[in-house]
Formats: sequence, structure tokens, C-alpha cells
Amino acid sequence: MSTSLYPLASLAQIEKTPSREDGIPEELELDLRAFGCKLIHEAGVLLRQKQVAVATAQILFQRFWYVTSMKQFGIGDIGMGALYLASKLEECPIRMRDLINVYDLLLQRTTHKLKHPPGISSSGAPCPEFKYVPMSYFGNTFYDLKDALVVAEMQILKRLGFNVHVVLPYGTLVNYLRVLGLTEREDVSSKAWGYLNDARTPVYALYAVPTIVSAAILLATRHLGIALPSSPECCWWELFDADWEDVWSVAGHIMRLYRERTPDDQARVLSLVSKKGVRLWLEDNTPTHPS
Repeated sequence: MSTSLYPLASLAQIEKTPSREDGIPEELELDLRAFGCKLIHEAGVLLRQKQVAVATAQILFQRFWYVTSMKQFGIGDIGMGALYLASKLEECPIRMRDLINVYDLLLQRTTHKLKHPPGISSSGAPCPEFKYVPMSYFGNTFYDLKDALVVAEMQILKRLGFNVHVVLPYGTLVNYLRVLGLTEREDVSSKAWGYLNDARTPVYALYAVPTIVSAAILLATRHLGIALPSSPECCWWELFDADWEDVWSVAGHIMRLYRERTPDDQARVLSLVSKKGVRLWLEDNTPTHPS
């Protein structure tokens, strides 16, 4: 990680992440990152946590996978630890028991979706609805999740070198919209804000905040049909020291979240939430070389 105002992944980390070195394909890794961030977002909503804490957790979660492989830690455990740590950093702490209860619900729902995909079953009967079964506080599940939470928080701090400073882009967005004369357009502000909330991509660990904000403005204005100066002599993104190739790359990362996925791809991601699932998948899909 670089040692600028906020850490960004190095070129070597980008080209070959630890997960890819262990045999996880790039597309699958990106899908698992996105699903882990989705779980963080859903947990934050259920806990009524502040958006700044949820966004910080998602950024820490993305940084973590540039220094650690998904073969070593599950995305569910690390997401839970990232949200717990971010809640402390943003001074809006949550009870450990509440977080464990919420993640237990989310993980049970994930298992249910894996066993019963949406739609009609092969027998022709509708799939059963999900019903949450609360865990027993005297059983192993609670203490296993508690141990996983403590370990995940410790590992995030350790592997990121305690460099957990996060710069969120929302204030920068307001300033840029003011410079471009777009503050009166609530549709632009809300749409660009929504794109920034899509921190389920690795962009916050790869690019500086001005570049990410410029990409959000680009997507919002293009979607709404608003023209901004983009001639070679006067490019609006250059006002913010953003490079066009980087802005376009960030926009591609964000739009990737909206692509349709096949049922098989969705089922594969749901089955790899734990490190055990990842290791079993690697055993089944890693080619063996004859001796």
C-alpha cells in the first residue's frame, strides 16, 4: 500500500492479488468483493448504522483483499470485522451481540437462497419462504461468530498496518458540483451520490477521491443527458486533476455492478462466503499437473 494521505494499492498488488495467486479468477474475486460489501450494507441498514460507518467499512474491506487471500479468511467474517472496526473509527459503536445477530440472519438467508433459488422448484411447487431461526446464546454458533469477529478485526488492523484512515468523497462531490454549476440540479446530486455509495467495487483502494468523484459526475450527467465541456481545449475533469483514462476506468468498475449475472454465477458466489467454501472450490477447480 502507498503511504499517501490515504493508502492505495500498489501496481504489484493490483496486477496479482493474493487471492489470484491462490487460484481464484479475477471475475470471481470481484464478485465476492461485491457480495461482501453488499452484506456490510445490509447489516448497516438492519443496525440503523450511519452511512459514514458503512462506507468506511466497505473501503477497509476492499483494502484488506489486496494484502490477504480469500483462501485464508471468509468474506463474511472480514465484512463483520470491518463494520465493527469502522463503527469505532467513526465514533458510532455498535454492540457486538447485535452485529453477530444481524450477520447470523444474513448468513442464514444466504444459505437459504443457495438451497432454494428464487422461482419455482423442480417439483413445480413454489420455493419455501425464508424463516430466521434465532441462535442459542449457549450454543456454539454465537461463540464461533464472536471469535470470528474478534479475529477479523485484529487481522484487518494487523495486515493494514493500523493504517485505517479513510477519506470519504461526499464533501468533495458537493464542492465539484458547485464548481460545475450543478448544485441546483437535485437529480444530478442524488444520482452522483448514489454512484458514490456503490463502494462495492475496489475503486476506493485504487484511485484518488477526485478521480472517483469525477467518475460519479460523469455517469450521472451522461445518464441525465447533461452536456459538460469536454473539448481537448477545455475538459471539465481536468479542473479536478483527474486523468480521463482513470475516470473512465472507475466508471467501468461502477457500471460492472449493474450487469446481469446468471443463476449459476449467483449460486457460486453464495457458496463461497466462508473460507471453507473457497477452499473446497479451489480443490475442485484447480488443475492437477501430472507428475
